[in-house]
Amino acid sequence: MNPARERLARILDAAGPIIALLVVVAVLRVTVGPDLLGWRNIQNVLTQAVIVATGAVGMTVIIVAGGIDLSCGAVIALCAVLCARVLGTPPELGPDAGPMAAWWAWLAGLPDWTAIPVAVLAGVLVGLLNGSLITGLRQLPFIVTLGMMGAARGAAKWQADERTVTFDAPALTSLMARPRPPMADAAWWAWVQVAPAVWILLGLAVLASLLMQATVLGRQLYAVGSNEAAARLCGIRVPWVKITAYAIGGACFGWAGALSAARLAVGDPTTAVGLELDIIAAVIVGGASLGGGTGTVAGAVVGALLMAWLRNGSLLLGWAPYTQEMLIGGAIVAAVALDRWRRRGRA
Repeated sequence: MNPARERLARILDAAGPIIALLVVVAVLRVTVGPDLLGWRNIQNVLTQAVIVATGAVGMTVIIVAGGIDLSCGAVIALCAVLCARVLGTPPELGPDAGPMAAWWAWLAGLPDWTAIPVAVLAGVLVGLLNGSLITGLRQLPFIVTLGMMGAARGAAKWQADERTVTFDAPALTSLMARPRPPMADAAWWAWVQVAPAVWILLGLAVLASLLMQATVLGRQLYAVGSNEAAARLCGIRVPWVKITAYAIGGACFGWAGALSAARLAVGDPTTAVGLELDIIAAVIVGGASLGGGTGTVAGAVVGALLMAWLRNGSLLLGWAPYTQEMLIGGAIVAAVALDRWRRRGRA
């Protein structure tokens, strides 16, 4: 490939997700009408995209390192339940109370401020387990995380006693609350009045981007994903890098679980079913390759926004839910086909 074409390909790789997002928004604006870009609808879209985008940040780290995590949806549900347990009312411990009741009472006895750290820690532990099994058993990430999907979902139902876990914590639920502007005529205010979780997502994306682009670990993640054998010959501790990638992804899934609890105001063990597909789709639409070695956090966040706009536009148009699923599936296929075309061009 000549230098000019290579430079153009890099520009398209970087700007492709943003161009796709702008095209989708423009088409929906023409189809739906001015309500699409109303400040209240923008708030809705950003809030709806937060959980998927948070998970996509962690999934980007994993996919760049050449892995994948199909258990992220179940892990989000498990972390949401544990977060709710910490904030919930302690169960009464009678003489016949079992060890599980004592465990729930211990969780509920923790200070409320520990709810989010507990959720994040649970996600990290599951990520460490995934990474250790993949590297230790030398199994495909697809197989290991598929098994972990069932295990984590079962653990979520177990910790919730197969019911939703209620709690009363305005400080947590306010993270996903959509504030109203104090002045109806202050148009600029509408763009900054979003849920606090949106701003936290922005900070998380910046930190993750710095990790991927400006640290030794970030370089190693790309090297392992591009060519694991070559990375090993260069002295990179491949197992450690992979385990670290899954731990970072688990931390993001734990935070997404806390946000799920904040949004629903309960810990629901059946939530986030199929969310792993949305998260992976956001990463792939954002320009990452399932083969590893390529992808950016910014692209993943843009991909999550694109998915949220597609769902929001379908809802405003009154389309059935299965139409939304078909659109998301089509976006995944198109993104994979485009990635295949890009890789052939580089070859």
